Amino acid sequence: MTSVLYDAPGPRAKVRNWIYSGVFLAAAAALAWWVLSSLADQNQLDADKWSPFVEGQVWTTFLLPGLGETLRAGAIAMVIALPLGAVLGIGRLSDHTWVRSIVGAWVEFFRAIPVLMLMLFGSAFYVQYTGVDSAVRPLYAVITGLVLYNSAVIAEIVRAGVESLPRGQTDAAKAIGMRKGQVMTHVLIPQAVTAMLPALVSQLVVILKDTAIGGAVLGLAELLSTYRQISANYSNIIPTLIVIAAIYIAVNFALTTFASWLEGRLRKSKRSTGAMVPVSQFDAGDNAGGGAGAI
Repeated sequence: MTSVLYDAPGPRAKVRNWIYSGVFLAAAAALAWWVLSSLADQNQLDADKWSPFVEGQVWTTFLLPGLGETLRAGAIAMVIALPLGAVLGIGRLSDHTWVRSIVGAWVEFFRAIPVLMLMLFGSAFYVQYTGVDSAVRPLYAVITGLVLYNSAVIAEIVRAGVESLPRGQTDAAKAIGMRKGQVMTHVLIPQAVTAMLPALVSQLVVILKDTAIGGAVLGLAELLSTYRQISANYSNIIPTLIVIAAIYIAVNFALTTFASWLEGRLRKSKRSTGAMVPVSQFDAGDNAGGGAGAI
């Protein structure tokens, strides 16, 4: 039996696949055994190392406040970086050369600089030229670095998403009298969102994780930085890092699950509506009497 993507494996190929799977599982089991053995040798699996995490004090004093600071910094950076990146991405597609040049230089500049350096520049700027209180200065610096870097990356995602659409979408929209701005906002961007969503979600996960850089360098009291206080009180650095990693995994999994659900809803919505674009939504001038077509 043959698929359009691959040839169905024959008897020998199936045997090889079973062998490869068995070897992989054996290697994974051996690696897990080695890790657990190493932890046991260092007494990191002792009950007293893990018991603090079943008590409420560690969570209420360290982990939950740190998680809250991580989510606050990440959420603010996302709320600013997403629309800014969308505007920059549209600017890169402008018909005006001077707009494309300025926006392109902005995007390439901030995309090439490490986010840590942008955070450090932000911190130095707030120290030298503003009266921002020292208590919130790390938060401001982290958000500034995250927004500048990730808005540039999101701009490239938006540009690539729009350019991936068939040229006929633009031609059909112009044929019914839509202007360039209307074509972009009502035809291209809505269709490109579904294609861009996986890359956008990946970038949002990066934003959330990069808040840890601010904790390590600028003293932001985010989730990862809490391992210092917990391990200092309970001498359990490895269990603490494992628990914090599990929290990151849970939060990012929730974000990607929501994005997958949203992507499915968007695809169903487009199938149910037939992607019809009513002309009455646009200021088409003399073309307002034209019929709406499927774009």
